[in-house]
Amino acid sequence: MLSKTFQANDTEAQLYETWETEGRFAADPNSKATPFTIMIPPPNVTGTLHMGHALTMTLQDTLIRWKRMQGRDTLWQPGTDHAGIATQLVVERQLAGENTTRQELGREEFLNRVWKWKGESGSGITRQLRRLGSSLDWSRERFTMDDGLSKAVKEVFVTLYREKLIYRDRRLVNWDPHFRTAISDLEVENKEVRGNLWHIRYPVADAEGESIVVATTRPETMLGDTAVAVHPEDERYKALVGRFVVLPLTGRRIPIVADTYSDPEKGTGAVKITPAHDFNDFEVGKRHDLPMLTVLDEGAAVTLAEIEDDLHTVDGLADPAFVRGLEGKSREDARKAIVAELETLGYLVEIEPHTNQVPHAERGGAVVEPRLTTQWYCDAATLAGPAIEAVEKGDVTFVPRQWENTFFAWMRDIQPWCISRQLWWGHRIPAWYGPDGAVFVGYDDADAKQQAKAHYGEDVELTQDEDVLDTWFSSALWPFSTLGWPEKTPDLARYYPTDVLVTGFDIIFFWVARMMMMGLHFMKDVPFRTVFIHGLVRDERGQKMSKSKGNGIDPLELLDQYGADAVRFTICALTGVGRDLKFGPKRVEDHRAFVTKLWNASRFCEMNGVKPVEGFDPSTVQSPLGRWIIFEASKAISEATSALEAYRFDEYAGACYRFVWNRFCDWYLELTKPLFSGDTTPEADELRAVTAWVLETILRLLQPIMPFVTDTLWHEFGYGPRGELMGATWPVLVTVPGAEAAVEEIDWLTRFISEIRTVRSEMNVPPSRLSPVLLKDASATTQDRATRWKETIGRMARVSEIGVLDGDVPKGSAQAVLDEATLVLPLADIIDLDAERARLAKELTKAEGEIEKTERKLGNADFIARGKPEVVEETRERLVTQQGDRDRLKAALARLG
Repeated sequence: MLSKTFQANDTEAQLYETWETEGRFAADPNSKATPFTIMIPPPNVTGTLHMGHALTMTLQDTLIRWKRMQGRDTLWQPGTDHAGIATQLVVERQLAGENTTRQELGREEFLNRVWKWKGESGSGITRQLRRLGSSLDWSRERFTMDDGLSKAVKEVFVTLYREKLIYRDRRLVNWDPHFRTAISDLEVENKEVRGNLWHIRYPVADAEGESIVVATTRPETMLGDTAVAVHPEDERYKALVGRFVVLPLTGRRIPIVADTYSDPEKGTGAVKITPAHDFNDFEVGKRHDLPMLTVLDEGAAVTLAEIEDDLHTVDGLADPAFVRGLEGKSREDARKAIVAELETLGYLVEIEPHTNQVPHAERGGAVVEPRLTTQWYCDAATLAGPAIEAVEKGDVTFVPRQWENTFFAWMRDIQPWCISRQLWWGHRIPAWYGPDGAVFVGYDDADAKQQAKAHYGEDVELTQDEDVLDTWFSSALWPFSTLGWPEKTPDLARYYPTDVLVTGFDIIFFWVARMMMMGLHFMKDVPFRTVFIHGLVRDERGQKMSKSKGNGIDPLELLDQYGADAVRFTICALTGVGRDLKFGPKRVEDHRAFVTKLWNASRFCEMNGVKPVEGFDPSTVQSPLGRWIIFEASKAISEATSALEAYRFDEYAGACYRFVWNRFCDWYLELTKPLFSGDTTPEADELRAVTAWVLETILRLLQPIMPFVTDTLWHEFGYGPRGELMGATWPVLVTVPGAEAAVEEIDWLTRFISEIRTVRSEMNVPPSRLSPVLLKDASATTQDRATRWKETIGRMARVSEIGVLDGDVPKGSAQAVLDEATLVLPLADIIDLDAERARLAKELTKAEGEIEKTERKLGNADFIARGKPEVVEETRERLVTQQGDRDRLKAALARLG
């Protein structure tokens, strides 16, 4: 016997263990079934489950479970990413608590500590994925630094180097001065910071009294200025182009160049150019062949090594001793000193308050410094060509399609990919240097030594590159390295290319595109056929979740409070194509009610003798009610299948919800109650068998989205052993002879009852008061149906009797139209009609007033232009609700005549 409520916390862990122990998630390479493969975006080994994980994992699991039921040989490849900088940060913080550093430990001992931490604490995220119900093939779990993947990384690096697609170059990178490493754009967060715009006068060389004023947010980098740029069409400065200014602090002469980068409308229209410390300036420097002088070291402190020879004693300029005194100062302290000195010398014209977007490192929070360094690069432009062509040809399809435009925009303007990082944790770059700096790239130390001996003619001492590879480099190989590449394994031949990738738009470039580049280059085929791009999880008001706003949601808390099924169903119900999710605990609570509804309906079935009937054939059912619910079940199967095929998770959830709640629970079970509670009859027995078949269909339909409650009911009702539901077949459509007539009749019945319920609700008729219904202009068919179903109508619509009206409508009646007939409810003796008219009219007036206020707000161009997008959208949604209320009130008044 089912308990009164479904206890998710008592069920989920035990049931998941059953699934995993019995190998329910495992792919079967020996199967003759067609493979279906999804690669998990490997979460960071340092991570904990957040709403982004919950979203993407739920969607992937829904697809995998669905395809598993369709008979496909499913592989959902699990694993975690070593997360270079994030993991190093975790362990360095541990060391700081022990009053030591990685430098004191040394590289080898530090890496031992990281591996130890990974072994003890690094599986937290995978335990949490299990809590969500993710049916990953854990027997195949991989880690981006395990031996097999390390071998793949070396193979790719060596091959691309020999093909001249990996090389060393001196370029500007995002530099984290805390970790002292290059970082990717994805590891940079731009934060709005209140600061200043300093207007500084640069004297024009050989022109006493003449100067040009530049505006800058970074006076501390002016030591590295190598030009001043003005727009070529700016009339104010045309005569100065080609001349020189004297840098106020050092006396170095730098040219005035014409470049469209300078915006005449911003600041003074003249900008200082510091190529080694600004990405835009770097491009200007390349166009004009300017020197690129580094004046901040790897810790973002002032270094004068590259400008020492430029320090001159010049009248009116800073004393070289002042500049030399800046050596080793932090950029913040140097800024204060430089501004003070410029003011003393009379070169500071104005300080203008200014709000600026300042890049910060995602890990650690340090202000990111653009820095000119020698790094390893990958020729992304060459690798991007085949990936672009694959999307153009349709070999890879984005859903929704508009993300292809984003993909093309990034790929067609792609820059060299900086793949080296100045960290210890990660794949160490397989490059060794000889005594004269010659580079030898090989699979291991022995390979490099052999190359060096061939080069020098003798054995020499080699030094391996200290750097490691960007985490995204190994992640780019994930679809094939996890399957055994570079070996030609049977798994690689069977499961590559994969079928669909489910991910967020923020890593289309960082991960999706790079997987395509590497897959096409090394496997000669795309890594996946479809890329489903889901939206962001936002709060219930549509705002982006963030720590600063305090509106973040912990999915682990939701799992504890509401259970995995409710969380998963909510995610799917809110995931439409091309839109973000407005998510919050209230929505999960609402959808937990659906879990409860299914459980209670199942208990009702159990208490009324519903159980599986062996050999039951739904196509032979005679009862109109039975035929109708079988037809509705087939309709739900069709809608759910079509929705999943189109990645419309919201429509899949909606189809299941409508059928289970509206059709099965609210109508079918209510209509069967008298039959189930009365004497045993052939019709009642048939409907019990129908109910068992429908409940089984529901459990199959919902298994991909609500695996725990459905598996529990599956077992309790005797449809199969515990844990076996996920291996059951996806339900198929059933054709029932004569279903059309049954559907038409039951549809008429449900609409009849609904119309009467609506009128009674709008007129505030107490549930305890029964009312008669008179049929006006009703056809013989309608009258026959009303007679046949009068007991059901009386019970479900609170109707005392049903009659036929041949004359005029009695005064004090409310009316509703159903097909050709008018349903007349004489209410004069039941309610005060004048009072109801007055109430409805008052509510209508109020509703129209609210609509007018909302329309006025939306008609305000300033509100639309300056209001927060989520507030504007909320207002539009409120207007739709208000208009619906108004229309309902108008219809209610019309019913009273």
